[in-house]
Parts: sequence; structure tokens; C-alpha cells
Amino acid sequence: MPKACSLDLRERVIEAVEGGASRREAAARFEVSASSAVKWLQSWRREGRRAPRPRGGSRSPLEDYADGVLALVGERPDWTLEEFVAALHKQRMPGSRSSLWRFLERHDISFKKKACARLSSNEPMSPGRAGIGSGSRPCLIHPALSSSMKPG
Repeated sequence: MPKACSLDLRERVIEAVEGGASRREAAARFEVSASSAVKWLQSWRREGRRAPRPRGGSRSPLEDYADGVLALVGERPDWTLEEFVAALHKQRMPGSRSSLWRFLERHDISFKKKACARLSSNEPMSPGRAGIGSGSRPCLIHPALSSSMKPG
């Protein structure tokens, strides 16, 4: 989509119409479309706004709960996305698996590629079996907590 016209151009068109020119005359004089001149005048008269409206910028509802989500990640870095989503819903926070994934990406938190083993304290860990088996799964790791993560 093209960029919005400059504020200076908008102001000159509005001032020309306020000075007595028709909208179409002002549009032809400043080489803009007549519909643009009409819309700029309408927004000026209704809202007192000469500048273009802000563009883009959708915002995730999870950002309103960022502290709670990040606290959950800090408490349980070994949870899967599904477990995090279930915990969020229990605390009446919005979110789906994909929105949580995008939120974690924005906050530089990613899945560690190696599996985190869930071993009991009395179970010996052999080097050949580290991270293998039914108790292993990927972990959520914050970059500040691990030097093995790719740079953010």
C-alpha cells in the first residue's frame, strides 16, 4: 500500500478550500485526486484532524498480560505450548498456541532444541541416555538464561 500524502500537502489543500476554492479545483491545483481532497476536508471538518490516521500495528491481547505470561515461563520453563495455553486459560488470560508462540518470539524466548530430561533425583543419569525417553521434551528458554541459544 502506498504511503500517505505529506501533512504539508494536506494542509495546503485544506487551506485552498477554506480560502474559497472548490475541492476539485484545489485537487487539480495540487495534483491530487478529487476524492483525496474530499476525504481530507471531511476529516478536517468532522474531527479537526489534518494528519493521516496511524497505519498498521495490530496488538496481541497477550501483551496486556505480559507480566503473568513471562512469570509462568520463568516458573515452568519445561512446559509445552499446550500446557502454557491451558495454564493461561485457567488464569482467565486469552491466547492460543500460535498467539503464544508469536508472543514468546517477540520477547526473545524460544524452544531449546535439545530435550530437557525430567529425571527424579534418585534416578542415575547415564551420558548415553541424556534427554532420551518418555520424560524428555523441549524446554522454553529465555536467552539470558542459556548461552547455547542463538542470538536474538
